[in-house]
Amino acid sequence: MPERPDDGSQERLTVTPPKKWATGAPAVMHALEYSLEQTTPVRTGQTLLTMNQVDGIDCPGCAWADPAPGQRHRNEYCENGAKHINDEATSRRITRDFFREHPVSELARRSDKWLNDQGRLTEPMVKRPDSDHYEPISWHDAFGLLAQDLTSLDSPDEAVFYTSGRASNEAAFVLQLFARAFGTNNLPDCSNLCHESSGHALHETLGTGKGTVSLEDLHHADLIFVVGQNPGSNHPRQLSALEEAKRNGARIIAVNPLPEAGLLRFKNPQKPRGIIGRGTPIADRFLQIRVGGDLALFQGLNRLLLEAEDARPGTVLDHDYIRNNTDGFEAFARHIRSVDWDDITAATGLTRQEIEQVRDDVLRSERVIVCWAMGVTQHKHAVPTIREFVNFLMLRGNLGRAGAGACPVRGHSNVQGDRTMGIWERMPDAFLDDLRKEFGFDPPRHHGYDSVNAIRAMLEGRVRFFLSLAGNFVRAAPDSMVTEEAMRACRLTAHISTKLNRTHTVCGRTALILPTLGRTERDVQSGGEQFVTVEDSMSEVHTSRGRLQPASPLLLSEVAILCRLAHRTLAGRGPDIPWGAFESDYGEIRERISRIVPGLHDFNRRVVRPGGIRLPNAVNEGVFHTEVGKARFTRNEHEAPSVPDGHLLLQTLRSHDQWNTVPYTDNDRYRGIHGSRRVVLVNPDDLTELGLADGDRVDLVGVWKDGSERRADGFTIVAYPTKTGTAAAYYPETNVLVPLDSVADGSNQPASKSVIVRLEPAPRPAPAAVPG
Repeated sequence: MPERPDDGSQERLTVTPPKKWATGAPAVMHALEYSLEQTTPVRTGQTLLTMNQVDGIDCPGCAWADPAPGQRHRNEYCENGAKHINDEATSRRITRDFFREHPVSELARRSDKWLNDQGRLTEPMVKRPDSDHYEPISWHDAFGLLAQDLTSLDSPDEAVFYTSGRASNEAAFVLQLFARAFGTNNLPDCSNLCHESSGHALHETLGTGKGTVSLEDLHHADLIFVVGQNPGSNHPRQLSALEEAKRNGARIIAVNPLPEAGLLRFKNPQKPRGIIGRGTPIADRFLQIRVGGDLALFQGLNRLLLEAEDARPGTVLDHDYIRNNTDGFEAFARHIRSVDWDDITAATGLTRQEIEQVRDDVLRSERVIVCWAMGVTQHKHAVPTIREFVNFLMLRGNLGRAGAGACPVRGHSNVQGDRTMGIWERMPDAFLDDLRKEFGFDPPRHHGYDSVNAIRAMLEGRVRFFLSLAGNFVRAAPDSMVTEEAMRACRLTAHISTKLNRTHTVCGRTALILPTLGRTERDVQSGGEQFVTVEDSMSEVHTSRGRLQPASPLLLSEVAILCRLAHRTLAGRGPDIPWGAFESDYGEIRERISRIVPGLHDFNRRVVRPGGIRLPNAVNEGVFHTEVGKARFTRNEHEAPSVPDGHLLLQTLRSHDQWNTVPYTDNDRYRGIHGSRRVVLVNPDDLTELGLADGDRVDLVGVWKDGSERRADGFTIVAYPTKTGTAAAYYPETNVLVPLDSVADGSNQPASKSVIVRLEPAPRPAPAAVPG
């Protein structure tokens, strides 16, 4: 079991009733309080007043789209975005003295929060074999060490190049170009862990892995489903769009196992009624569904729509759309009529009457959008669930027109852009053909490793080199003990990072930390000051320009690090690619991108216009790049998790004061949790049945179909209005419970939202050896 810090946080735990609304004045105060703890008022002003503005800093916090130029607020950010950007802009620094004082074995016992709180990395560091300390290394020697290790591999496929959605388009393009010029498609990324199921299902059914809607579509929808998503904490600016939709007459249906404050009522701090008034009710209907019941819900809705069409022929379904744009309707209809209502109600925990009420909402609505996030994508049956969303949208023609469509809401600020740039282990031949034409080499065609398969390959000795462009792979990945074992099996691990995190303490035989510029910082190269670009969840590509002086004169940009590494590795061995020119002027990278990526022609000129570039979506033009040339209805077998008696179905989730794997505080104020993250939320009725009580200390024991068990120890029970039969606890602390083999069918994405656990009484902890 990985060591974990036990700093007495259970003793500090206090619990208050969950909030009934989100944001308002408290969000402003919490954002400013955290920002001013990290840096000065002047730097706070520089970051916040330029964030998400034209020619400003793109918020690294999430991928929600910005309003059009001229429609943005002066303070166009949310509480968590403000925390995140000033967490990066912190005045705290980690120097070589820090690493001299703290051995890696000690750092490995520190908490995620403590590691992050130490501040910005300032110079390259190396942990050499058999050493327990990082020590300084020059950039020249670091690149030499990396290049020597890469070129000594028996095969390029013994290297893995992981990318976080934090990276820019330019850095992502350079990384994939380097990896493929080196000879591998081993390009796993964080999308493998969060929205791979969305891309897989949408590719199968619509011929694109991206959503089909814009902010304007949301504003003018009649009905919006928010499924498996908590925008109040994870995408707070989405609440402004939902508020606008409500003002325009939309109804909103929230589908979630937990009631979430942001979906109950939103107090917009940009408006007087959000500060002194009651705010805006968001969800008109809350369906408290069982974990993993979304497929059954939409199968029930689709069956009801077919039956409504039977009762009133020609008035319910969009037959013109189905006839002209889709394939497979008849087989789908036969299948959906056979789905049993007892199975639907058992899987959802809802009554048929509740689902019929939703059907009535649908029948009253001309324009419908379905939004979803990781509460949908991280299940074994996630891909069929999303395909069923598409079936639902197609029945009434809710694709390819204003105010309607599919809306996967992504987390990382450029995770979608990374994929557009070629960060995928299975890029299509058309992209690889264009790379060959542009750069004069033939990229490898065999598929590489995704994140789960990369872990397996490291464990089995088939991968010996791991490079991460941003991210915190060890804490983002499932099966923490197994992932750590895999990382330690590598010959060399290296991480391009702004701040210290847990992954830096889980080292290959040799390990490097390569400190990089943050998005808030000015990026000056020999060709002048540079900007980078990112793509949001709605396919809008725009610039980001840092404003602060770098945290250290020894920092290099992501692009510079990758270009120098590529040059050192491939010089005299690979294709003649102008890495030096790319480093000097990122416009040279964008010029090459413009000739490879559809929709980014004339990239340099168009992206600097206010608002940037909206990439085309073929679905909105009635074009479907599927095998049959049409959108595809699918038959999805009914599936829902089965839980043995005495067990609960656990979903892992994020707290409010958390950015991806990094908690900023130990609080989750919307859920009423203060002072500790090692809590498990359980329905009071389940506690009675299990013979447990609020406040009991338990170990979470995950069970898997092969009989193996995984344990996360020392959690405090909090009685909470979860759906009966289900529980919830924070990741990354509970990633240890998610088996590496527990993945979504088709997408191979970890199934972190449906973990079968039992709760075992646990002893009180001994005093911690290392605080933090």
